[in-house]
Amino acid sequence: MSSYSRRLLLAAGLALLTACGFAPAYAPGGAGAALMGQVEVSEPETRAGYLLTRELEGRLGRAPAARYELRPAIRLVTEAIAIDRSNVASRFNMLGRVEYALIDRQTGLTVTSGSVDSFTAFSATGTPVATQAAERDAEVRLMTILADQLVTRLLATVPDAAQ
Repeated sequence: MSSYSRRLLLAAGLALLTACGFAPAYAPGGAGAALMGQVEVSEPETRAGYLLTRELEGRLGRAPAARYELRPAIRLVTEAIAIDRSNVASRFNMLGRVEYALIDRQTGLTVTSGSVDSFTAFSATGTPVATQAAERDAEVRLMTILADQLVTRLLATVPDAAQ
C-alpha cells in the first residue's frame, strides 16, 4: 500500500469519526475540559467516602466554588468466598456500588445520575492485623476502580449539559 493510500485511508477514518459525533473528552470544549475544576464532591462521611473523594478530585481537580456538585452514596458489602476445612473464611470479595447525582448549582437541576459498581478481593490469612490491612487495601483499590468508572460515566453523559 502506498503512503498516499495510507494517508487517504487515515483521513477517511478521521472524517468518519468526526461525522459520528466522536470528540476527544479532554479537547477544548470537550466534556473533560468542561468538568475539569468545575465539580465539587460533597463532603465524605466515611473512610470509603474520603478515598473516593480523593480519587475524584485527583481526576477532576479540586473545586471549592464549582458549578456542579457531585453527590455520591457508597455501599460496601464484604462476603466470604472461600472457607477452609475448619469452617473459617480465608478469602473475601468486597463489593462496592456508588449511586451518584451531578447537580448544577446554578439551576438546582440534576444534570446526570446513575450508579457504578465493581468488586475486589482480599485474603484473610495470617494475623488479624494482616487481615485488616488487606481489607483496607482492598477498599483503596475498590474506590480507585469506582472513581475511574464514575469519571468515565460523567464524561460520557455530561457533554451537552456542561457546555
